[in-house]
Amino acid sequence: MFFQLFWTYLKIGTFTLGGGYAMLPLIQREVVDRRGWIDEQEFLNMIALAQAAPGLIAVNSAIFIGWRIGGWKGVCGAVLGAVLPSFLIILGIAMVFADWKELPAVEAVFKGIRPAVVALIAAPLFKLAKSAKISWLTALIPIVAALLIWLLGVNPVWVIVATIVITLIVVDIVERRRK
Repeated sequence: MFFQLFWTYLKIGTFTLGGGYAMLPLIQREVVDRRGWIDEQEFLNMIALAQAAPGLIAVNSAIFIGWRIGGWKGVCGAVLGAVLPSFLIILGIAMVFADWKELPAVEAVFKGIRPAVVALIAAPLFKLAKSAKISWLTALIPIVAALLIWLLGVNPVWVIVATIVITLIVVDIVERRRK
């Protein structure tokens, strides 16, 4: 199982631009659709846990799926596969980028990649929102959170704490009304 998880995450890590969130559709296709290691609901739960835990979402998901599928060996295989491509690519870029960063062609490539990366991040978010049955009302939460952080410069930690507190209050009110 080590090599299967390693190879799966190595492919995902090698062919994904844009970081962890851009990896999510590839991870879902491999572990849910193609291999059937977990179902879609468990995948959504894994993403929630991976986002809540400190660290990179790709590594957190590799830990979750690796553990679920192969225990410690699975964790080692998945994490190594997820991290190795980025490490090697960044190492290679760092070795030559200092000499090439001022070239107009290099600047143009990076400017061209930016919109594609935004799309790669946005697409799985919309798919996950649909799978999680998020309504327009609950969609306001991330929109308001993003605006508070982006426009007002509110620390994300306070936004998370406020969201948790508000959610607990709303759930308590709804539960009391049901009784």
